[in-house]
Amino acid sequence: MPPTAADARRWVVKIGSALTTRQGAGLDADGIHDWAAQVATIRRAGHEIVIVTSGAVAEGAVRLGWRERPHALNQLQAAAAVGQMGLVRVWEQAFQAQGCVAAQILLTHDDVASRERYLNARSTLSTLLGYGVIPVINENDTVATEEIKLGDNDTLAGLVSNLIEADLMVILTDQVGLMTADPRHDSHAELISRANLDDPDLLRIAGDGGEWGRGGMRTKITAARLAARSATSTVIASGRRPGVLVDLAQGVPVGTFLAAPPAKLAARKQWLGSTLHAKGRLFLDEGACRVLREEGRSLLPVGVLRVEGDFLRGELVACVDPQGREIARGLTNYGAREVESIKGMPSTRIEEVLGYAQEPELIHRDNLAVL
Repeated sequence: MPPTAADARRWVVKIGSALTTRQGAGLDADGIHDWAAQVATIRRAGHEIVIVTSGAVAEGAVRLGWRERPHALNQLQAAAAVGQMGLVRVWEQAFQAQGCVAAQILLTHDDVASRERYLNARSTLSTLLGYGVIPVINENDTVATEEIKLGDNDTLAGLVSNLIEADLMVILTDQVGLMTADPRHDSHAELISRANLDDPDLLRIAGDGGEWGRGGMRTKITAARLAARSATSTVIASGRRPGVLVDLAQGVPVGTFLAAPPAKLAARKQWLGSTLHAKGRLFLDEGACRVLREEGRSLLPVGVLRVEGDFLRGELVACVDPQGREIARGLTNYGAREVESIKGMPSTRIEEVLGYAQEPELIHRDNLAVL
């Protein structure tokens, strides 16, 4: 874990729609050119940078003459299709002015959920970085449905951090960082300059997002914890601060630094944890939860209390504790109907109940990611 942002070599920089679109009033071309100039500066200092940009929907709404962010999925997709044209053009012009080559990448949940496509995306990004190219990434909102959306670009940035095993994720927002309370309602709120991502109080003090941006501080903390699976630390800082990225690269304390635990998940388990939409849920007893959390062992049928969803052998399921909190996810060796039949039973009875026994484990530890 890098003790400061200056020690991080590979960065993911996420810039929210409140910044790129001036709170929904059209693209802030001057701002984008300034961030591109900062990225070029720190790139010349030896850092590798990936940009995750928001703003396509907001820019499209402006081009279409809409005064408010649409809510219907078809309208959102149309706005994204129109706005993406302007968004990528401004980023390309901004990097060309700095003598940098940029590449556009649009991702969907399927690009993360499919192991093959996940590895392809990982390979493409690594190759681009190796050639000195600056990838500019956005979610492909023109084809994503509500059921398969990544949710917001904070989450996308966290997933990209896992993809490239970034050292640092920088989330630029319209706030100075994470505060002790919502500054809109508490004049005594103070900046939290540094915290550990396993601090349980982080989500409690986080706020919600605005009209144009989908992600508030809660999504930023959640994204930071997602990125931490690859030992990626996070900085949340104001994108309006002059030279914010250059300052970070030079070790100047800026915003809130969220330190990730030093241990990272294996690449396969990062992928399992990054797949956002599970096909079903397994409710576990306290003993099974303890075994998964503390001992890193496989999940056996005996620890399952209840089955939810319709899934097949080999599909991703979420494991939740008796209170409904997700603690792990993995690839199941048995389908939903089979699990319903063998739940609560020792593995020695699987063949007796089902007439066959594919595996003694419901989810093998190699296919299980504890969250």
